[in-house]
Amino acid sequence: MQTAKNQTAWFEISVETLTTTQAEAELAELAETLHRHDELYHGKDQPEISDADYDALVRRNHAIETRFPELVRVDSPSRRVGATPSSGFRKTKHSVPMLSLGNAFDQQDIRDFVDGLRNFMRELNDPAMPIELVAEPKIDGLSLSIRFENGQLISAATRGNGTEGEDVTENVRTIVDIPKTLLGEDWPNLIEIRGEVYMSDDDFLTLNARQSSLGENTFANPRNAAAGSLRQLDPAMTAQRPLRFFAYAWGEVSEPFAKTQWEARQKLLAWGFKLNQPARHVSVTGGDFAELFGYYDDIQNRRAGLGFSIDGIVIKVNRLDWQSRLGFVSRSPRWAIAWKFPPEQAVTEVCSITVQVGRTGKITPVANLAPVSVGGVMVSRATLHNQDEIERKDIREGDAVVIQRAGDVIPQVVGVVLEKRPVSSLPYQFPGTCPECGEPLVRNEGKADTFCVNGLNCPAQAMERLIHFVSRDAFDIEGLGIKNIELFFANGLVRSPVDIFTLEARDGENQPRLREWEGWGELSARKLFDAIERQRTIPLDRFIFALGIPQVGQSTARLLARHYLSLGHWRDCMELAENQTSEAYEELVSINGMGQNMAEDILNFFRETQNLEVLNQLTLPQNGKNPLLSVTDFTPAALTSAIAGKTVVFTGTLETLSRNEAKARAESLGANVAGSVSKKTDYVIVGADAGSKEKKARDLGLKILSEQEWLALIGE
Repeated sequence: MQTAKNQTAWFEISVETLTTTQAEAELAELAETLHRHDELYHGKDQPEISDADYDALVRRNHAIETRFPELVRVDSPSRRVGATPSSGFRKTKHSVPMLSLGNAFDQQDIRDFVDGLRNFMRELNDPAMPIELVAEPKIDGLSLSIRFENGQLISAATRGNGTEGEDVTENVRTIVDIPKTLLGEDWPNLIEIRGEVYMSDDDFLTLNARQSSLGENTFANPRNAAAGSLRQLDPAMTAQRPLRFFAYAWGEVSEPFAKTQWEARQKLLAWGFKLNQPARHVSVTGGDFAELFGYYDDIQNRRAGLGFSIDGIVIKVNRLDWQSRLGFVSRSPRWAIAWKFPPEQAVTEVCSITVQVGRTGKITPVANLAPVSVGGVMVSRATLHNQDEIERKDIREGDAVVIQRAGDVIPQVVGVVLEKRPVSSLPYQFPGTCPECGEPLVRNEGKADTFCVNGLNCPAQAMERLIHFVSRDAFDIEGLGIKNIELFFANGLVRSPVDIFTLEARDGENQPRLREWEGWGELSARKLFDAIERQRTIPLDRFIFALGIPQVGQSTARLLARHYLSLGHWRDCMELAENQTSEAYEELVSINGMGQNMAEDILNFFRETQNLEVLNQLTLPQNGKNPLLSVTDFTPAALTSAIAGKTVVFTGTLETLSRNEAKARAESLGANVAGSVSKKTDYVIVGADAGSKEKKARDLGLKILSEQEWLALIGE
């Protein structure tokens, strides 16, 4: 059976022709698919798809969200960064999150980026106002944060999931490009220098030649080589690898040290760091992008001769005070963007088309390709998304197809080379029954996706839900990964989440004890049972994520946990929300970013008797015994602002700030920004030409603030 770990969705139907239902379905799959590939790339240094494929998925997600803003999911890939840290290193929290960049792929994307800056800050609304930018080569390496106190290197950590990374301090001390003591005397007493660990092209080739001569595995590309070398458990091994480092940013800092990005780069250079060169200070005024576009073309032309791998350029707002005001949107800064280079292409053959069943029952067709080298990497698979995708491109078994990639394995099918089609070729016939359970497949009218609706009675869906339940961002049970879930499922040992937490109690019932299984022993069985025991207590947000509710990813799960605080309260409110005229339903859909579609998926989960039975068996006492699990209440981070934990709604046109900047500022101070007014709204901030929201707020007797009163409340 093909499992979810092999899935990568490609969405080639024009965004302009998507129905709302199709868009909603695609955003759901994009969230799940991109989360998996974030884990593989950032967490394991084992990407299964190319940079171009990943970027295309991100770009598709952005395009759909732009056309359907009401469908933007709280667990959207645009709100995530990185992956959970590896268990091989001590974990360390970043004092300032390490986030990633949004992507641009053409000149129009860059124009849109600049338009976004002008729309966010009122003083930039005038196109005649020049915007100074700094453009740099985008290094393809591993992000690193290095903490210096009183000029001395204290610690270093990888990005990890953006909030928590791996402590690689001793390994970093072996990298010659990283000073152990900052040069000069004008550095802050505390500063986290951030940048990229990489390997030069020549050093990469030399390393691979040495690996090959020793009969050891070679690396697919310099990025993988750098990541694997930095994350050696033995620092002596890292010291033998030719690692380099470019500095280009900073995290926590005890005092300001520059007014512009360009000045900050010069400070980093003076302190002993190497910079990603050649960089350029450019300006955009009105529609004149000549300097910026010229830099992009220049770097692309010089790419092969730089001596290190890059996959585009990075563009940053130069003024640091503007960067501070622009802030962040989800996982990315508003003041910076990565402009990627175009992907590479090749031609190969579709050997066969197979289908696989996902956790939600979605049927995904996969093109199995004759292996072909693209940019030095062998690729052999491409996921075709759905029946419409196959029919639109008329992809058939035996066809020669154009594929494209930029760095790693699974390509995008661009199109068919019709002149090479075999005479005996026949259109692909999409199956009518589930390949796993044999039940008829269903495709609802107006929807692009086909589903097996047999639910947990379909073994593929049941197993995929178990895989999700124990995944790293859910219960994260060491030793219970995909391979062992498949093994236990096939042998009938684990068929539901409840079975996981009764595994030791049932050991030896109706079959040999686990320690007697092939490949197992007393020690390995004991380690698994102990790992399960350690995970009997779990925070509410991770538990909600583990349930695998459609559209409820990590961010949405955390949002629900933050709003409802306890499992019992959440369940009670979801029961009341079944009545769509109730206050509970109004409260659910008014959560910022929720919407009716996502709310319906959550309520559907609670409508299924089987789901409620699993919840009860996991979290409630059974037969006089203690619950199998303890789900801890959500504890919000301590914030001292006057609006921390308050629910606010903005309406009308504000004078001092744009609406987007006002919302961003409120969220940064710990407020919950809602899209509609309800009885639980704490403040309604009213600007000019406010409409029905102000009227409803007055009818409900809510606290209404003018823009100036609001600014005074938050201390601005």
